[in-house]
Amino acid sequence: MALPAPANGAITGTAAISATGYDTSTALSPAIQEIWSKEILFQAMPVLRFEQFAVKKTELGVQPGLTINFMRYNNLDVDQDGSELDEGVRMEPVSLTASQIQITVKEHGKAVAVTELLLNAAFDDVMASASRLLGRHMAQSMDTQARNTLYQNAIPFGGGSAVAPNVVFGRSSVGDRTALSPYDQGTAGTAASPGWLSPASIKDAVEVLAGQNIPRLGDTYVCFVHPAQSRALRDWPEFIEVTKYAAPGNFMLGEIGRIYDVVFIETTQVAKGLTVPADIDSGTSGAQAPHTQSYNSIMIGDNAFGHAISLPVELRDGGVIDFGREHGLAWYAIWGFGMITHESRVVLNTYGGALGGTITV
Repeated sequence: MALPAPANGAITGTAAISATGYDTSTALSPAIQEIWSKEILFQAMPVLRFEQFAVKKTELGVQPGLTINFMRYNNLDVDQDGSELDEGVRMEPVSLTASQIQITVKEHGKAVAVTELLLNAAFDDVMASASRLLGRHMAQSMDTQARNTLYQNAIPFGGGSAVAPNVVFGRSSVGDRTALSPYDQGTAGTAASPGWLSPASIKDAVEVLAGQNIPRLGDTYVCFVHPAQSRALRDWPEFIEVTKYAAPGNFMLGEIGRIYDVVFIETTQVAKGLTVPADIDSGTSGAQAPHTQSYNSIMIGDNAFGHAISLPVELRDGGVIDFGREHGLAWYAIWGFGMITHESRVVLNTYGGALGGTITV
């Protein structure tokens, strides 16, 4: 099937502006040439941040089907006295219990098309630029789906109904600054007034993960923060910038620094306001939605979510279309994301900006 023809058979954009400043209707206009820079500019966009921490599953590549099933065994109950046995008393066997989760894969892709005339008339290598744009589109598509997976409701370990992630709030400012102000904890925020991201709120989130025995990713938890949230973190003496590590270069993609045993990944893909499930429990008076001008960074531990890959990403051409007058290019893949361990994530709902400063909108 032929790809849809591009608009006007060329690259669309804003109208050209005269670089000379003279009226182009004068008689000398044919002698004045427009010069194009050889440097090609691309609009800024977020790149892969979340996907690097997914657990990769590739069983679909060797077995037919569209779904990967995971069997999760529940832990055996531990008595108050441990596993102490009495002489002459037989051990009573217990049954194993388990729950099941699934990750379903779907097709993903994007295509572009240009004409033979454009390829021959353009000074730029249009197909090379198109392939770069397709790669960026693929990265953002994959990362958006990975991010949405972490925010969605999921089945807890042991089975049951799907529930929203745990949530903690930032800390409010403490009033007049003193010599001890950098270490003032502040008061915990609420859904209506979530406060700012601070070391105290990071400790609150770590407490949630560690309290549920969530393993770390290596030796740290990982927290995805919006640039507006990392602005507050940089005001705290505890924050260690990535350039000040004892082992420079030993860091993750997008890492900006760490506090205690948490690594921070900065990305604009962090959800804002009401874009996360509205049934997140605020921990105060039942289910409440986050503040509309707040950001929802998310902290994860090990085995939080999975990436099932049936067909890795491929760059494909459209073949011969219209006797070679049209050239198509596309990326195509078959993958799926899904939560593995619901308890291995916690949302930090905070304002953006400096501590106690103007709220970033």
